Amino acid sequence: MKKTLVAVVMFVLALSAAQAQHLTGAGSTFDYPIFSKWFSEYSAAHPGVEINYQSIGSGGGIKQVTAGLIDFGASDGPMTDEQLAASKIKLVHIPVVLGAVVPIFNVPGVGNLKFSPDVLADIYLGKINNWNDGRIAKDNPGVKLPDQKIIVVHRSDGSGTTYIWTDYLSKVSTEWASGPGKGASPSWPVGVGGKGNEGVAGLVRQLPGAFGYVELIYALQNHISFGSVKNSAGNYVTASISGVTEAAASVKQMPADYRVSITDAPGVNAYPISSFSWMLIPARSADPAKGKVLKDLLSWIVNSGEGEVSALSYAPLPKALVDKVLKTVYSLQ
Repeated sequence: MKKTLVAVVMFVLALSAAQAQHLTGAGSTFDYPIFSKWFSEYSAAHPGVEINYQSIGSGGGIKQVTAGLIDFGASDGPMTDEQLAASKIKLVHIPVVLGAVVPIFNVPGVGNLKFSPDVLADIYLGKINNWNDGRIAKDNPGVKLPDQKIIVVHRSDGSGTTYIWTDYLSKVSTEWASGPGKGASPSWPVGVGGKGNEGVAGLVRQLPGAFGYVELIYALQNHISFGSVKNSAGNYVTASISGVTEAAASVKQMPADYRVSITDAPGVNAYPISSFSWMLIPARSADPAKGKVLKDLLSWIVNSGEGEVSALSYAPLPKALVDKVLKTVYSLQ
């Protein structure tokens, strides 16, 4: 009897050890608030599974996952063909959430501002450098704008949030498109850098006259003023879940690899600086046990986690896309 009991205990311990998995991921700061919630809840419901995610920026996440140093990456800008070709392992983009990037500002005495696309581009090109500029005033009749220098703040690290921002600027400004262009680490004409969405939010909050861009939840959590943006329909739109959802609805045919841009999307109320965000997953995990946990995690996110994103001001995946994403998840090995 004693030997049988010992054997059962040993079997249970061996089974627990087999199920215990430590997953490592890195990348997007844009996703960090929702990832923190998701991964904590998933681990709590799956004893033995630990998920360590480092919010280092999309560029860092892409570098680490393509080198095979982590189990998954995360990015708000899709990997380029060149990055995919150079990767040591075949990676699959799995869209998990949508969000908005908002223009934030610290102008004493001013709480609400509107921005035209050309104004946003020219602030970052250094062509508009004072808050009382006539073009900002034209967008904001009746607002008393101070004679104060604009301190431009941008990301200092390789960033998916920057990719979304510059992807948008490239669509609305030919000068931006032919100059700095879109990318995670452009050559900035002006400004000071902050690391992560956290760093940009911190600098704007600390510096009177500062102007920057962050994912919506960072503006809300840090109580920083953010502006509405004129969309392609000519309407000034404040970032919202519904505005991001309308932008996503502009995609009539999702590419098989999910790499798509929804900035400057058509739609009366579409928020123009919206984007999907992706987890970057090996098509075939080097460790089959980890691969199994990753598939289960992704299935849980799509089936259950999506219901929690609105509380953090993200937009869930469109319902029409869910089945397609799940089929891709189930095809992972």
